[in-house]
Amino acid sequence: MLTSTRRVPQVLLFLITLLVGVVGIADPAAAEPGEDGGQNLTVRQALDKANAEYNDAKGRLDKSVADEAAITEQLTVTQARVGELEATAGTLANAAYRGKRISLANVLLASDDPDTVIHGMTTVQYMLSRDDKQLHELAETRKQLEQQKTDLAAAVANQQAQLKIMETNKKAAEDALKKAGGGGATTGAPSGGKVTTNPVGRNSDGSYAKQGCSENDPTTSGCISPRMLNAYNEARKAGYTHYTSCYRSGGGGDHPAGKACDFSANAKTFVDARATGADQQYGDALAAWCIANAKNLGVKYVIWYKRIWQPSSGWKSYGGDGTPAGDHYNHVHLSMQ
Repeated sequence: MLTSTRRVPQVLLFLITLLVGVVGIADPAAAEPGEDGGQNLTVRQALDKANAEYNDAKGRLDKSVADEAAITEQLTVTQARVGELEATAGTLANAAYRGKRISLANVLLASDDPDTVIHGMTTVQYMLSRDDKQLHELAETRKQLEQQKTDLAAAVANQQAQLKIMETNKKAAEDALKKAGGGGATTGAPSGGKVTTNPVGRNSDGSYAKQGCSENDPTTSGCISPRMLNAYNEARKAGYTHYTSCYRSGGGGDHPAGKACDFSANAKTFVDARATGADQQYGDALAAWCIANAKNLGVKYVIWYKRIWQPSSGWKSYGGDGTPAGDHYNHVHLSMQ
């Protein structure tokens, strides 16, 4: 009887464990966003590539537009200076043609007085040096003008090339979304976020520098990229402090690369239900903040409440998997360049 009595707790423990496994009682992982698989993984990979290339092209375009403005301003100044120097050169040439330009021979023949001759020679040397300097400046300024015209043409050509890249990647992102059942027009999307950040560093051509998973992830034991860490910290500074999870191993997409974070609408955890009330308002405000600061931070896309925001086309519908996590009803997904 003692042996049988001792086995009862073990049997009850087994039955309880079995029951929990069957009905899924108190399973917090059910609400945890998982790394997309199958078709959605393919969509995410296509979005990652298309939006990254779009952002880099947009950065190069913006840099080229700024370069064009600066060159145009310089070119105006240079053209004015060329005009002034050409007028001076014309006066010098006209004087030489009419024989009115002082020469060393004229000075030597004009006087027998040595002091007068020396003074005249000094004057001639000064004037010849001055004239030669002006003519040299004219030649150099003309070269500068031609180089500026060349640089201006290159800037315009670069802009046209970047616009083509942007258009190509915009279409690629739209096609990927459509294949997954999204990409349609949507209404009621979050807007009106406030810019609270400063621009992150870029390459000299305006594109974003490549980054790896090199920083400790404050939300897990994994790693994230410097730009992702900066975005996470800036979101915290802006008041978005609800439960967040960034790095996840395995699969594809940006989480294993340390370039994505999931910001729960709920303050303490991922809830396996559609966010409503204050939680939904929090998610709306956070998504709007991400978009307002997208250029400064280097955002590739934002997913929230079965919608996706991309820099190329704004808010579109998102094809999820029918669950609160898969449809992004319970968290804001932020993917970084």
